[in-house]
Amino acid sequence: MSVFTQLTVEQAAAWLETYDLGTVTKLTGISEGVQNSNFFLSSTRGDYVLTVFEQVAPAQVPRYVQLMDHLARLGLPCPAPVANRHCEQVSCLGGKPAVIVSRLAGRSQESPNSAQCAAIGELLARLHLAARSWPEPLQHQRDTAWCSRVAAEIAPFLNDDDARLLHGEVRHQQQRRPADLPRGVIHADLFRDNVLFSGDRVSGVLDFYFAGVDDLLFDLAVTVNDWCSTRDGALDDSRCAALLSAYDARRQLLPAEHAAWPTLLRAAALRFWVSRLQDHHLPRPGELVVRRDPDAYRAILLARIASDGQGSWLTAAGRGS
Repeated sequence: MSVFTQLTVEQAAAWLETYDLGTVTKLTGISEGVQNSNFFLSSTRGDYVLTVFEQVAPAQVPRYVQLMDHLARLGLPCPAPVANRHCEQVSCLGGKPAVIVSRLAGRSQESPNSAQCAAIGELLARLHLAARSWPEPLQHQRDTAWCSRVAAEIAPFLNDDDARLLHGEVRHQQQRRPADLPRGVIHADLFRDNVLFSGDRVSGVLDFYFAGVDDLLFDLAVTVNDWCSTRDGALDDSRCAALLSAYDARRQLLPAEHAAWPTLLRAAALRFWVSRLQDHHLPRPGELVVRRDPDAYRAILLARIASDGQGSWLTAAGRGS
């Protein structure tokens, strides 16, 4: 959540004239995140989050919003999209698609404990099961093919060691990633700053704008890499065990997924190293823009490569090998 499009209170108020939300009282840009322009918006009717989409194709935006609405109706703690008087959940603001959603209670956890990791594992499994009833196919925009394309764009900016690491891992994923794992709609960006907690209970799951159909195990790997990594990129055993065990209790992982786990951990690390390198070397202009450190995911990728083949993930999950 960054701010690329500048927006005044007056502009927001004019846009909200088609909504039944009262009068705007406050508008504050949100600096966290990296893709869209986001604002906390308060009105005489309540508190909301306003998102202006910067990179998502306009035709795709309603599908992401409808997915979020679908999951919210099935009991997941997702923000509820607000429709205007024309029954539109997405409308145009400054020439770009925009949406307003409910603002959920709670706060994100920078240093989650094992109980919170268990809660997010259980939540992710619930999300994967609930999304089975979503009738609209959504393409995952940042799959291995995307990593390969962007790797070619950013390679000229890298030193020789990083360029070799990047191209080597792209080749590894193209050659070794299984093609027969269970697939479905994934969140694809379930980082700590996209989840709100009240105590150890998940009170909100945010930012579904990378969602799409891919390996469910990839989504689990994305989540574990963020929630369970230590400063040097290694996995914290207790947090990893809590998250994986809670997920597996809701959606039991198949033997093929057990075997593919090291490869998918590497795939998830590659995806975010590539996107951070892209943001670092090919930045977009804007204010309050957060650019994440690429080296953090370089370290995670190196740690996953080093641990590949050193035993079953079941040991880390606390279930024995």
